[in-house]
Amino acid sequence: MAYTPKLTYKGKPLVRCGNEIYYGSLADPFVIFMQILTEKEEQGIKMADKIHVILMSTDSSKPLPERVVKQSSKSGLYTALEIGSMWLERALKEAPAKK
Repeated sequence: MAYTPKLTYKGKPLVRCGNEIYYGSLADPFVIFMQILTEKEEQGIKMADKIHVILMSTDSSKPLPERVVKQSSKSGLYTALEIGSMWLERALKEAPAKK
């Protein structure tokens, strides 16, 4: 039975574990990794504030530092998701097709 993610953003899986968010499919050549660095409280609700966004290769034969393609820190989850989405789409379009 195929895995169906509970959350998606622009048609791609979105998975959160603690302060880490993964966006995209590990079956693809690239994925977005986001780490929530700080939170703020608004109207009694904790919200992600500063987020580190990393575009990384899913090629497990490479050491982790070599898998990082691009990274940046953003304010707010929406901004982080938008930049991550753009990076991921561009990287997947430019990636060589699997044989």
